[in-house]
Amino acid sequence: MNERSILVESELDTLFLVSQLLNSTHDLRTKLKGILEILHKRSGLHFGMITLRDVDDDSMSICEFYGDDIDRSIRYQPGEGLVGAILDEGSTIVVERIADEPRFLSRLGVYNPDLPFIGSPLAVEQGEVVGILAAQPFEASFLGERARFLEMVANLIAQSVNTLRVLERKQSELVNERDYLKQALVKNYRFENIIGHSEPMLKVFDIIRQVAKWHTTVLIRGESGTGKEVVANAIHFNSACASGPFLKLNCAALPDTLLESELFGHEKGAFSGAIGQRKGRFELADNGTLFLDEVGEISASFQAKLLRVLQEGEFERVGGVRTIKVNVRIIAATNRNLEKDVADGTFREDLYYRLNVMPINMPPLRDRIEDVPELAAFLIKRISKQQGGRPLEIKESALRILMKHNWSGNVRELENRLERAAIMSADGIIDRDVIISTGLEDEIGISRPQISTNTRTLDLHDEDLDERERVIAALEQCGWVQAKAARLLDMTPRQIAYRIQTLNISVKQI
Repeated sequence: MNERSILVESELDTLFLVSQLLNSTHDLRTKLKGILEILHKRSGLHFGMITLRDVDDDSMSICEFYGDDIDRSIRYQPGEGLVGAILDEGSTIVVERIADEPRFLSRLGVYNPDLPFIGSPLAVEQGEVVGILAAQPFEASFLGERARFLEMVANLIAQSVNTLRVLERKQSELVNERDYLKQALVKNYRFENIIGHSEPMLKVFDIIRQVAKWHTTVLIRGESGTGKEVVANAIHFNSACASGPFLKLNCAALPDTLLESELFGHEKGAFSGAIGQRKGRFELADNGTLFLDEVGEISASFQAKLLRVLQEGEFERVGGVRTIKVNVRIIAATNRNLEKDVADGTFREDLYYRLNVMPINMPPLRDRIEDVPELAAFLIKRISKQQGGRPLEIKESALRILMKHNWSGNVRELENRLERAAIMSADGIIDRDVIISTGLEDEIGISRPQISTNTRTLDLHDEDLDERERVIAALEQCGWVQAKAARLLDMTPRQIAYRIQTLNISVKQI
């Protein structure tokens, strides 16, 4: 076998070892260091060096070097020296004798000036150079073959480097997106973002601020639609465990068998359909918060299982025997009268006291009717976003009608009513007539002459009110008696009748 055949066989063996190393589970630096060692021991390519291009600029830094200790802080700019020329040109450069190459700067001080030098770019898609592989052959023979061999090794390395950089970039983007979403969540659930300045809500705010400081169980009580989940979010994202997970589960939505699996998880084969192990909400919420909505709906048999994990902080997966300990903050919510349920025997007394460590009572909307204008303004903005940024405006005449309603469905009902009004308003202006067209008139008996104590009394000469709103306000304050409204507006009955007609105001007959 001649010398060329021996070289080819050696290079094939080396390529096999390089590909094996690149397919291993080692980190990139370990792989690159191993490749340079293989090139040194099996192919006679000494002082192997791999430089990688900086993602922020075009300079290159030494990633790995095989041989003597060198100054790894050295950086190469495009066009600077022989290495910079390879980066600039994007092609392999072969030097038969280093001493005869004026571009060779010898900044590392390790290469033999009487021997050759080969450098190949680590090129990826569209010829982008992400780094350079360089080495010094131990002799000047077969330089062309050695250069092609180094190019093959460089191509293998380039793909691994590029794959890693793509993964790093995606991971960085995901981390940035996660941090942005977390910041957005914290911003959305700050205490001041909970709408309401009425006395009942101010009391709720005081309790939330105190509760958020401590890792204690919270029971949020109130009618459906009063904002119990919003309060739970505010407590978590303003607490010490805000960086931890926040999981939610509606206990009323699942039967006991599924509820147990959802909360505690299950082992493979625990029941029909359990094809693999699954972690439950308690385990996933470790070092975070678990929000149990409608906790008053769980059955008596499941209440005992829930009590144990609340008291001891430990449980077993369905079908498992290993006890799992967790550190989870529990926030529960219910619209039921738990005291009555305890008295009736449908809710365990010990579980009631375990949940009711720190109660927060959410007032119904009818008890804080003065918050309706602020809530309506907030909901209108949200509805506008849902409708593609459509401009929406709610008028004072509409707010006065909304403040007369009992709102048995609380904030949820108010949002649904405003969404219906936004749909029915052709120009995006929600005034008294649009609200009446949604059917609210029949529900609150707006045609009756009694004036509610919740009606907002306006300054009829306020320059911010347009003429239509001013006339409607006067009519409402006078029980829709046109003569009285005319006196309030310093008009004659004929003038106000004319304005009612021209402004297209629907007059209620009483």
